[in-house]
Amino acid sequence: MYLMVNFVQQEIENDLKEGKYSDGIHTRFPPEPNGYLHIGHAKSVCLNFGLAAHNNGLCNLRFDDTNPTKEDTEYVDSIQEDIKWLGFDWDDRKFFASDYFGKLYDYAVELIKRGLAYVDDSSADEIREMRGTLTEPGKESPCRNRSIEENLNLFERMKAGEFEDGAKVLRAKIDMASPNMNMRDPVIYRITRTHHHRTGDDWLIYPMYDFAHPLSDAIEKITHSVCTLEFEDHRPFYDWLLDSLDFDKNSRPRQIEFARLDLTNTITSKRKLRQLVEEKHVRGWDDPRMPTLSGMRRRGFTPAAIRNFCAEIGVAKSNSLVDIAMLEHCVREDLNENADRIMAVLNPLKVVLTNVDAGKVEWLTAENHPTKGGSRFVPFTREIFIERDDFMEDAPKKFFRLKPGGEVRLKHAYIIKCEEVIKDDSGNITELHCTIDPTSKSGGETAGRKIKGTVHWVSADYALKAEVRLYDYLLTTDEKGNLPEDFIGALNPDSLIVIENALVEPSVKLTGAGVHFQFLRLGYFVTDYDTTPEKLVFNRVAGLKDSWAKVKG
Repeated sequence: MYLMVNFVQQEIENDLKEGKYSDGIHTRFPPEPNGYLHIGHAKSVCLNFGLAAHNNGLCNLRFDDTNPTKEDTEYVDSIQEDIKWLGFDWDDRKFFASDYFGKLYDYAVELIKRGLAYVDDSSADEIREMRGTLTEPGKESPCRNRSIEENLNLFERMKAGEFEDGAKVLRAKIDMASPNMNMRDPVIYRITRTHHHRTGDDWLIYPMYDFAHPLSDAIEKITHSVCTLEFEDHRPFYDWLLDSLDFDKNSRPRQIEFARLDLTNTITSKRKLRQLVEEKHVRGWDDPRMPTLSGMRRRGFTPAAIRNFCAEIGVAKSNSLVDIAMLEHCVREDLNENADRIMAVLNPLKVVLTNVDAGKVEWLTAENHPTKGGSRFVPFTREIFIERDDFMEDAPKKFFRLKPGGEVRLKHAYIIKCEEVIKDDSGNITELHCTIDPTSKSGGETAGRKIKGTVHWVSADYALKAEVRLYDYLLTTDEKGNLPEDFIGALNPDSLIVIENALVEPSVKLTGAGVHFQFLRLGYFVTDYDTTPEKLVFNRVAGLKDSWAKVKG
């Protein structure tokens, strides 16, 4: 499902050769439930579940829910839905860091007993000032040398709710002169009277992520804790904590970092994505312009395309910016293979076929897919609609679509010739009068007559009205795809264009949400969740033009 040729897999193989992890490989995907998963998370999902599958191991889903001020069951539910949509399953191995709050508290007590943690009365600002800088060592807190007995007493009273939020914290006792800022007595517990989405009001103190993460890994017997590069500087604390609590080096988890996914024209900051939602710049987390997996699913991106994209970009040790055209290429490749073809007209121009009898309907056979086959019937009548852009009154020499006196072939139908252009009093073209070559249909005498232009069309009598939503990038960027600091100011005013009176052939009647089509000559589209039996709504997934394929070629 996910090609495992990368440096992380090589590290796993090296560990196995050295006799480590004899019980098998065990990974985890550990999202914090404070937002929806985005395309960057997809890479981590594919990597962690893929490594487990490749090594005949297991992968857990664990929610690192240690910050109740930002977390919600809505996000828990959406994350599970997105992972399953991508094609992965954790079986019965769904866990929460909150499952271990009791054990984590006991581990913190053990650190205190070993003289490796202390309760600090300093405020957040004071602790920040005492940490020092990259060039200057930190300063020890006045509380650093409290006795073990006093620290145990104070920590128990923190748990009991005797102190106000922020009045005290528990800090690891490591090295205030360490060149790594994360080792300068980091905070590992804080007081916060916030209702937790799972434990309610049972706890008044919560572990910090850097404390809960390695211990949760160890509790679950994770072998390889695969993280993005921003956690590289946190790895010394990860190892220090496991060392300090005597976890066996041959079986305890090992943290390995890889480069996260950064895409051009895309933001993957949960904070910024939440701002877009809360300030109503988008319709919600699943807005098709959002880089969230739920947004991409609604846009019409397929899980296979996203998995293929993650495999294509690989796993690197250094950050880089990936062209979003590469993702779009993967989407086109998948839909080109799997989406049925239909005809739709977005900007209709009426055509009256004067040598076709009024009221006559001819049901023509049209192929559903050029390689997979299948067929459907499309109605052909005296009045049809073509794209307005497929006619030009004063056409240049190399315009091979319809023009006065010119001919084009109607897809799946006849060759037509434009005989007359009808205009209103303002000079606007309202309709075309054309004639058909009745012998030019497939099987007819002149069916093989060479006509350079072929256009799509729909019957005026049978076409269904549809709302079509054309999506573009949500944000405008520079020529390299980078976003400005003011990302709200970079919002693209044309990121959504709604066509309310598009027309589609009747074969799509009663099509449910999530069905993909290629609108011939227009691009790939999917039926939106807003579709009802009374109203068809389509989202454009991608155009037919593939800039990445040209670059790749």
